[in-house]
Amino acid sequence: MTKIKLTTPLTDEMVEKLRIGQRVLLNGVIYTGRDAAHKKLIELLDAGKELPIDVKGQVIYYVGPSPAKPGQVIGSAGPTTSGRMDAYAPRLLEIGLKGMVGKGKRLPEVIKSMKQNKAVYFTAVGGAAALISKCIKECEVVAYPELGPEAIHRLVVENFPVIVVNDTLGGDLYEEGSKIYATT
Repeated sequence: MTKIKLTTPLTDEMVEKLRIGQRVLLNGVIYTGRDAAHKKLIELLDAGKELPIDVKGQVIYYVGPSPAKPGQVIGSAGPTTSGRMDAYAPRLLEIGLKGMVGKGKRLPEVIKSMKQNKAVYFTAVGGAAALISKCIKECEVVAYPELGPEAIHRLVVENFPVIVVNDTLGGDLYEEGSKIYATT
């Protein structure tokens, strides 16, 4: 299977072509964010304030990277469980977020919001954090430094490997995989 190369920011047209199971290499800028940062973003939206990053067309990687060792851009950067962001994801999708990267299933409400807002959910392979970090060429804290590893980081990535888990048609790779094993 060929890998699809995408460069951020993503457009509706780009994500509408993606299907579950496809391997994608992300390039460009992506942002990190975990539950503490997501909570702060939603609080700003609720207060009618501007976010510290423009999420339109962007991808958020659910990760809390470890500190970089001397000579490295970033430490270990493996995905965290996406379900912790499910309460916040639909709101960010409504204002233009196009992609999320993490691990694990998403709630039906999040999948419905991805379908409505033309966005996708990717998984990065857990356990490959040291290898994934080699695809990160730049790392800079851009919001909430007080959160430590859970701060929002701006990452410049090159051929960052992900797999489409949920697509704009409502497809779910985890559901499809379960069906395959149930019939064998």
